[in-house]
Amino acid sequence: MSITCFIRYEIDPFQIDAFRDYAQHWGRIIPRCGGHLLGYFLPHEGSNYEAWGLIAFDSLAAYEAYRARVRTDPEGRANFERAQRGRFILREERRFALAVPGTLGLPAQGHGTAAAATTTEGTAP
Repeated sequence: MSITCFIRYEIDPFQIDAFRDYAQHWGRIIPRCGGHLLGYFLPHEGSNYEAWGLIAFDSLAAYEAYRARVRTDPEGRANFERAQRGRFILREERRFALAVPGTLGLPAQGHGTAAAATTTEGTAP
């Protein structure tokens, strides 16, 4: 069964570019160390200090093995050190969740408008 690690970051809103660079490095490191990177997300609307990273694993044991590999990966260590030096991450917390089968990664259908989702009587199904 697959688990997803949701990493919530509180970042310095004046250093979003530094966090973007940090996240882009993980785009190479995480897959190499055994994680399935779902993506990193920067603030856009609303909060200007909250960012997210989502990484999937086959199990909690696979996550623990990944953590051991990433600590010894030279680029991974350098990225951790970059964040410590730059101080653009103010807080980090991790949560784990199980994906509901049949709900992850489904593409959008139709035209994406409210009008396309209405029935002939004009009410949504």
